[in-house]
Amino acid sequence: MNERTDPHCLTDEVLYPLLYGAGWRRLVVLGDSVAEGAGDLDDPPGYPRQPWADRLAAVLTAHNPALAYLNLGKYGAFADEVKHLQLSAALAFEPGLTVVACGGNDMLHRTFDPGAVEAVLDSIVGALRGDVVTMGLFDISRSPALSPERAAALRPRLAALASLTRSVADRNGAWHVDLANHPASADASIYSSDGIHVNARGHAIAATETLRLLGGILG
Repeated sequence: MNERTDPHCLTDEVLYPLLYGAGWRRLVVLGDSVAEGAGDLDDPPGYPRQPWADRLAAVLTAHNPALAYLNLGKYGAFADEVKHLQLSAALAFEPGLTVVACGGNDMLHRTFDPGAVEAVLDSIVGALRGDVVTMGLFDISRSPALSPERAAALRPRLAALASLTRSVADRNGAWHVDLANHPASADASIYSSDGIHVNARGHAIAATETLRLLGGILG
Protein backbone atom coordinates (compact mmCIF):
# COMPACT_ATOMS: atom_id res chain seq x y z
CA MET A 1 0.00 0.00 0.00
CA ASN A 2 1.11 3.59 -0.70
CA GLU A 3 -0.55 6.96 -0.37
CA ARG A 4 -2.24 6.74 -3.76
CA THR A 5 -3.95 3.47 -2.87
CA ASP A 6 -4.48 4.17 0.85
CA PRO A 7 -8.19 4.60 1.65
CA HIS A 8 -7.30 6.83 4.63
CA CYS A 9 -5.06 9.26 2.74
CA LEU A 10 -5.48 11.97 0.15
CA THR A 11 -2.66 12.82 -2.25
CA ASP A 12 -1.29 16.31 -2.82
CA GLU A 13 -3.41 16.62 -5.95
CA VAL A 14 -6.51 16.36 -3.77
CA LEU A 15 -5.21 18.00 -0.59
CA TYR A 16 -3.92 21.23 -2.12
CA PRO A 17 -7.24 22.40 -3.61
CA LEU A 18 -8.96 21.85 -0.26
CA LEU A 19 -7.47 25.08 1.08
CA TYR A 20 -8.18 27.19 -1.99
CA GLY A 21 -9.09 30.66 -0.79
CA ALA A 22 -7.53 30.17 2.65
CA GLY A 23 -6.62 33.51 4.17
CA TRP A 24 -4.24 32.28 6.86
CA ARG A 25 -0.84 33.88 6.47
CA ARG A 26 0.71 33.01 9.82
CA LEU A 27 0.70 29.45 11.18
CA VAL A 28 2.03 28.31 14.53
CA VAL A 29 2.09 24.79 15.96
CA LEU A 30 2.77 24.18 19.63
CA GLY A 31 2.88 21.11 21.80
CA ASP A 32 4.90 17.94 22.30
CA SER A 33 6.48 15.36 19.99
CA VAL A 34 3.23 15.10 18.03
CA ALA A 35 3.53 18.78 17.19
CA GLU A 36 7.25 18.48 16.55
CA GLY A 37 6.68 15.66 14.07
CA ALA A 38 8.41 12.69 15.71
CA GLY A 39 8.25 9.28 14.07
CA ASP A 40 9.82 7.00 11.49
CA LEU A 41 9.38 9.17 8.40
CA ASP A 42 11.39 6.76 6.24
CA ASP A 43 8.86 3.97 6.75
CA PRO A 44 6.83 2.72 4.99
CA PRO A 45 7.74 3.55 1.39
CA GLY A 46 5.24 5.37 -0.80
CA TYR A 47 4.36 8.13 1.66
CA PRO A 48 5.73 11.69 1.95
CA ARG A 49 8.78 12.00 4.23
CA GLN A 50 7.10 14.96 5.85
CA PRO A 51 5.53 15.48 9.28
CA TRP A 52 1.84 16.33 9.23
CA ALA A 53 2.40 19.94 10.37
CA ASP A 54 5.01 20.63 7.70
CA ARG A 55 2.64 19.28 5.08
CA LEU A 56 -0.11 21.57 6.35
CA ALA A 57 2.32 24.48 6.07
CA ALA A 58 3.26 23.42 2.53
CA VAL A 59 -0.38 23.40 1.43
CA LEU A 60 -0.99 26.81 2.97
CA THR A 61 2.18 28.15 1.36
CA ALA A 62 0.93 27.04 -2.05
CA HIS A 63 -2.00 29.42 -1.61
CA ASN A 64 -0.11 32.11 0.32
CA PRO A 65 3.57 32.08 -0.74
CA ALA A 66 4.45 34.56 2.00
CA LEU A 67 3.16 32.25 4.76
CA ALA A 68 5.08 32.56 8.02
CA TYR A 69 5.32 29.22 9.82
CA LEU A 70 6.60 28.53 13.32
CA ASN A 71 6.69 25.10 14.93
CA LEU A 72 7.37 25.26 18.67
CA GLY A 73 6.73 21.56 19.33
CA LYS A 74 9.14 19.94 21.78
CA TYR A 75 9.70 16.23 22.25
CA GLY A 76 8.73 15.16 25.78
CA ALA A 77 6.91 18.38 26.69
CA PHE A 78 4.12 18.16 29.24
CA ALA A 79 1.05 20.37 28.91
CA ASP A 80 2.23 22.72 31.63
CA GLU A 81 5.59 23.10 29.87
CA VAL A 82 3.81 23.96 26.64
CA LYS A 83 1.93 26.67 28.50
CA HIS A 84 4.96 28.17 30.22
CA LEU A 85 7.61 27.68 27.53
CA GLN A 86 5.73 27.97 24.24
CA LEU A 87 2.54 29.99 24.67
CA SER A 88 4.16 33.42 24.95
CA ALA A 89 6.19 32.81 21.78
CA ALA A 90 3.06 31.63 19.99
CA LEU A 91 1.15 34.75 21.02
CA ALA A 92 4.04 37.02 20.00
CA PHE A 93 4.01 35.40 16.55
CA GLU A 94 0.42 36.67 16.10
CA PRO A 95 -0.80 33.66 14.12
CA GLY A 96 -3.99 33.55 12.11
CA LEU A 97 -4.09 29.77 12.58
CA THR A 98 -2.75 27.79 15.54
CA VAL A 99 -2.63 24.03 16.05
CA VAL A 100 -2.23 22.72 19.61
CA ALA A 101 -1.08 19.12 20.10
CA CYS A 102 -0.22 18.22 23.68
CA GLY A 103 -1.30 16.15 26.66
CA GLY A 104 0.11 12.84 25.49
CA ASN A 105 3.09 12.88 27.82
CA ASP A 106 0.84 13.72 30.75
CA MET A 107 -1.40 10.79 29.79
CA LEU A 108 1.54 8.38 29.74
CA HIS A 109 2.86 9.50 33.12
CA ARG A 110 1.87 7.60 36.26
CA THR A 111 0.54 10.79 37.90
CA PHE A 112 -1.87 11.62 35.05
CA ASP A 113 -4.61 13.94 36.31
CA PRO A 114 -7.20 14.54 33.55
CA GLY A 115 -8.74 17.52 35.36
CA ALA A 116 -5.39 19.25 35.74
CA VAL A 117 -4.48 18.64 32.09
CA GLU A 118 -7.86 19.97 30.97
CA ALA A 119 -7.34 23.14 33.00
CA VAL A 120 -3.93 23.72 31.42
CA LEU A 121 -5.23 23.09 27.89
CA ASP A 122 -8.11 25.45 28.61
CA SER A 123 -5.68 28.20 29.56
CA ILE A 124 -3.59 27.59 26.43
CA VAL A 125 -6.43 27.47 23.94
CA GLY A 126 -8.33 30.25 25.68
CA ALA A 127 -5.35 32.60 25.42
CA LEU A 128 -4.89 32.14 21.68
CA ARG A 129 -6.34 34.50 19.10
CA GLY A 130 -7.34 33.81 15.54
CA ASP A 131 -8.43 30.33 14.48
CA VAL A 132 -7.37 27.42 16.68
CA VAL A 133 -7.27 23.67 16.07
CA THR A 134 -6.67 21.02 18.71
CA MET A 135 -5.07 17.76 17.62
CA GLY A 136 -6.16 14.45 19.11
CA LEU A 137 -4.05 11.31 19.39
CA PHE A 138 -4.51 8.05 17.58
CA ASP A 139 -5.87 5.49 20.04
CA ILE A 140 -2.75 3.39 20.48
CA SER A 141 -4.62 1.10 22.88
CA ARG A 142 -6.21 -0.39 19.75
CA SER A 143 -2.88 -1.10 18.11
CA PRO A 144 -1.94 -4.77 17.61
CA ALA A 145 1.63 -3.68 18.40
CA LEU A 146 0.79 -3.38 22.10
CA SER A 147 0.45 -6.24 24.53
CA PRO A 148 -3.09 -6.79 25.84
CA GLU A 149 -1.95 -5.71 29.31
CA ARG A 150 -0.40 -2.47 28.06
CA ALA A 151 -3.41 -1.72 25.90
CA ALA A 152 -5.82 -2.27 28.80
CA ALA A 153 -3.82 0.08 31.02
CA LEU A 154 -3.75 2.84 28.41
CA ARG A 155 -7.34 2.61 27.19
CA PRO A 156 -9.08 4.67 29.91
CA ARG A 157 -6.28 7.24 29.91
CA LEU A 158 -6.48 7.73 26.14
CA ALA A 159 -10.27 7.99 26.32
CA ALA A 160 -10.00 10.63 29.04
CA LEU A 161 -7.47 12.66 27.06
CA ALA A 162 -9.56 12.47 23.90
CA SER A 163 -12.68 13.60 25.75
CA LEU A 164 -11.07 16.49 27.58
CA THR A 165 -9.26 17.75 24.47
CA ARG A 166 -12.51 17.86 22.51
CA SER A 167 -14.25 19.56 25.44
CA VAL A 168 -11.57 22.25 25.56
CA ALA A 169 -11.97 22.86 21.83
CA ASP A 170 -15.76 23.06 22.05
CA ARG A 171 -15.67 25.36 25.06
CA ASN A 172 -13.26 27.80 23.40
CA GLY A 173 -14.73 27.82 19.90
CA ALA A 174 -11.81 25.88 18.45
CA TRP A 175 -11.87 23.05 15.91
CA HIS A 176 -10.78 19.53 16.77
CA VAL A 177 -9.03 16.88 14.68
CA ASP A 178 -10.42 13.61 16.02
CA LEU A 179 -7.83 10.90 15.51
CA ALA A 180 -8.85 8.88 18.58
CA ASN A 181 -11.76 7.34 16.70
CA HIS A 182 -9.92 6.93 13.42
CA PRO A 183 -10.10 3.31 12.18
CA ALA A 184 -6.38 3.36 11.38
CA SER A 185 -5.67 3.38 15.13
CA ALA A 186 -6.16 -0.39 15.05
CA ASP A 187 -3.65 -0.83 12.22
CA ALA A 188 -0.10 -1.61 13.31
CA SER A 189 1.21 -0.23 10.00
CA ILE A 190 0.74 3.40 11.10
CA TYR A 191 3.08 3.20 14.09
CA SER A 192 6.80 3.82 14.44
CA SER A 193 9.10 1.24 15.96
CA ASP A 194 8.56 2.70 19.45
CA GLY A 195 4.87 1.74 19.24
CA ILE A 196 3.77 5.20 20.37
CA HIS A 197 4.57 7.70 17.63
CA VAL A 198 3.32 7.33 14.08
CA ASN A 199 5.36 6.66 10.98
CA ALA A 200 5.14 8.23 7.52
CA ARG A 201 1.75 6.62 6.91
CA GLY A 202 0.44 7.88 10.24
CA HIS A 203 1.64 11.40 9.46
CA ALA A 204 -0.01 11.24 6.04
CA ILE A 205 -3.31 10.27 7.67
CA ALA A 206 -3.01 13.03 10.28
CA ALA A 207 -2.30 15.56 7.53
CA THR A 208 -5.28 14.33 5.54
CA GLU A 209 -7.65 14.65 8.49
CA THR A 210 -6.36 18.11 9.42
CA LEU A 211 -6.68 19.40 5.87
CA ARG A 212 -10.10 17.83 5.45
CA LEU A 213 -11.25 19.62 8.59
CA LEU A 214 -9.92 22.99 7.44
CA GLY A 215 -11.19 22.47 3.91
CA GLY A 216 -14.65 21.70 5.23
CA ILE A 217 -14.60 24.93 7.23
CA LEU A 218 -13.53 26.96 4.21
CA GLY A 219 -16.11 25.24 2.03
